[in-house]
Amino acid sequence: MSPETSAPRVQEIGGLAGPFTLPGVNGGQINLSTLLDAKKGAVVVFWSGVCSHCIRYDGYLNSFTERHPELALAVIASRAGETPEQIRKTMAERGILFPIGHDQGSVVARQWSTEQTPRAFLVDSGGVLHYRGAIDNFKYPGDPEYVGHLETAISEFLEGKPVKRAETSSFGCAIQSVYYTLPKHL
Repeated sequence: MSPETSAPRVQEIGGLAGPFTLPGVNGGQINLSTLLDAKKGAVVVFWSGVCSHCIRYDGYLNSFTERHPELALAVIASRAGETPEQIRKTMAERGILFPIGHDQGSVVARQWSTEQTPRAFLVDSGGVLHYRGAIDNFKYPGDPEYVGHLETAISEFLEGKPVKRAETSSFGCAIQSVYYTLPKHL
């Protein structure tokens, strides 16, 4: 199989997640290696401005670096057809403050085996994967059944403990779908 048609590599928990450098939608670049400098690790979130599932995490992501100054945050917009202009408009309308990298063609999403948004990853300062999956169980904090999967993984990681539940099923909006590429007249 040629590299273009081979199945994406699924990262192993405890293995390297893979580097990336993406253009920031507001300028500059989002480079995982640079973000990890002087940090204990990073949370990488695949996100979309048009995904209804992502909207509920705007506040969480806006305040992430205040809650976790020892971790970097990389938010990646990978949804097919979503342009930097659309993302900037969404950021202004929703008061989004976190920087967002634009993954044109969903290249990084494929490298990170991501098919929907939101999907979160926790890596250490060496890029080793410790958690992959959902931010939570799609319940709201305060609900007796709420489980903050990512926050639990972050707590265990920062305490130097192994992440007990290193992978959870994520849910959300498709990054790539046949419906995004159908002719407009349908």
